[in-house]
Amino acid sequence: MKREDFFFDSRDNVSKIHAVRWIPETDKPVGILQIVHGMAEHVDRYEDFAKFMTEKGFLVTADDHLGHGESVTDGLYGYFCKQDPATVVVRDVHRLKKITQELYPGLPFYILGHSMGSFILRNYLFRYGKGIDGAIIMGTGMQPKFMVVGLKIASALACLFGKSKKPCNGINKMSFGSYLSKIENPKTPADWLSSDEKTVEKYIADKRCGFTFTGNGFKTLAELIWRLYKEKNLSKMPVTLRVLITSGAKDPVGDYSQGPKKVYEQFLSQGMQRVELKLYENDRHEILNEKDKDTVYNDIYNWIVKE
Repeated sequence: MKREDFFFDSRDNVSKIHAVRWIPETDKPVGILQIVHGMAEHVDRYEDFAKFMTEKGFLVTADDHLGHGESVTDGLYGYFCKQDPATVVVRDVHRLKKITQELYPGLPFYILGHSMGSFILRNYLFRYGKGIDGAIIMGTGMQPKFMVVGLKIASALACLFGKSKKPCNGINKMSFGSYLSKIENPKTPADWLSSDEKTVEKYIADKRCGFTFTGNGFKTLAELIWRLYKEKNLSKMPVTLRVLITSGAKDPVGDYSQGPKKVYEQFLSQGMQRVELKLYENDRHEILNEKDKDTVYNDIYNWIVKE
């Protein structure tokens, strides 16, 4: 596997986006997988999975969202951009897709979105879904409307009172404070991510992970989720697109499997014809970093290549 790091212009017309391309040691890749990472993390955390996929002949690519990883500007972690960040972050994903396709034309193209990345990907599907061969929606949720409205109001007020570029600890606690409630004797605040202690320890030790979103960051997250309730958006998803919705059954983001099930039902109600749901009984939020990750890796690969 060969790794290439590069930058491209964000759709905010100001920032540079850091991206990675993991290239298989073959004459020609058999397909492309683009990864859309989650909240308060970065693309390097997906390198092990990328290595697995490149060994199968796939080219894998991913970008650090605005306010994340190597795309952070002026040290502002968890801040996206001033103008319409919920649209910009989706368009940045699309720009990377186009850059990749120009270099490797004619290959099957799949996108995987995890956690916040799953909300970005679900937005992507009604904007650009006709241009890909399949989508893997991982670690997603279906938050009640009143909770999303609460987050929209709280984040808007935070921005109004000067916290657009400052961490919002109160909103963070309101949003994620209950995530340990079903874990017996948790050792760290991040135990809800995975039952693999080494994974959690590595996450906590990583300065580029686990930061608190700014008011702007939470406002962006709320808007991404809110748009997933609008019928005019959902109706634009291509009904013949292959979609895999997958999650850990013990993932609090997905309300312990209820969220992914609701997303699955929502997609079916829109006439989506090729949607599958796969839950892992003992897994928490990050199924790519769980104890059974080898099974998850193979399941994702087999789903991609089975048609």
